Amino acid sequence: MPTSIILSTYNAPEWLGLTLEGYLSQTDQDFEVVIADDGSGEETRQLIEQFKKTTDLTIQHVWHADAGFQKCTILNRAIEAANGDYLILSDGDCVPRNDFVAVHKAQAQTGFFLSGGYFKLPMHTSHCMTREAIASGDCFSLNWLKDNGVPNNLKLLKLTQNKLLRELCNKLTPTKRTWNGHNASCFKTDAVRVNGFDERMRYGGEDVEFGSRLRNSGLRAKQIRYHAVCLHLEHERAYINPEDLALNMKIRETTLREGLKYTPHGIKNKR
Repeated sequence: MPTSIILSTYNAPEWLGLTLEGYLSQTDQDFEVVIADDGSGEETRQLIEQFKKTTDLTIQHVWHADAGFQKCTILNRAIEAANGDYLILSDGDCVPRNDFVAVHKAQAQTGFFLSGGYFKLPMHTSHCMTREAIASGDCFSLNWLKDNGVPNNLKLLKLTQNKLLRELCNKLTPTKRTWNGHNASCFKTDAVRVNGFDERMRYGGEDVEFGSRLRNSGLRAKQIRYHAVCLHLEHERAYINPEDLALNMKIRETTLREGLKYTPHGIKNKR
């Protein structure tokens, strides 16, 4: 199944480099990476070029000029550019465990999208992350995480590799099976049928709105929160503002109330 990994990024080359290291370490290497770049500068471009030249990763760099938070627009361009029949969407600050791609492919099913989560690292732990720890898999071990500042609590269950426990946790978790942009997947035909992401939306619930239209179009959601694991590297979020959040909420409410399956402000949008 031809597969494309779509990673969103914006001026975070250190985190993107660590994330790409995670994809170098996948047990299933049959995929391309499409980087949806929301206007990053030269340092990010150079990092991507270095990975293209020095690794076996197949990478497309889809970029547009910086015009503020335009993640939905660049994601739509990345979806268009993707060569895969199956799309796994994540972020350039989410380091995947070595079975991340294999899990998404194994769980993929016609008529469904997959809903995963992440394990959020504290800022201190994020800055302790190294490419060596990713390549060896050490950063996913409880000992490494605890030694580097992660509290010992029930959230560590997200990282369990016990098959029966993972199945049980996926069934019992109260977390809703929404589309989560850091860890979700679907067939490209399904993403295109709902016209991708709504480009009117800025930060705050834009992923969930996309998932709502997938549901309205007839797809069901499958929980893989405890199967497909990634570590989220912490960062500041200077792009959050109340006006954008309020607009996004109105759009989400309209999508739910009217059962919308398609946005006219998506992939097939006049640009």
